[in-house]
Amino acid sequence: MTAPEGAVLKVRVRALPENGSANVALTKVLAGWLGVPQASVAVIGGAKARGKTLMVAGDGLELAKRASARLADAAQRDAR
Repeated sequence: MTAPEGAVLKVRVRALPENGSANVALTKVLAGWLGVPQASVAVIGGAKARGKTLMVAGDGLELAKRASARLADAAQRDAR
């Protein structure tokens, strides 16, 4: 999915949006998906909104490769 600002990744978490619990769950899921420490992922926009902007610390090219590979794997699974 894309938005005017760029690519969008849809993530669902079970945590309720209370006291930042859903944001913590989101950073945990994204960190695991990218294979980085949870401390490397931060919500930098939309902390109280449904749509969020996140920052992932690390080598941008390596992170892009990991994300592309994960998305390609998911697309292949969905095609089966």
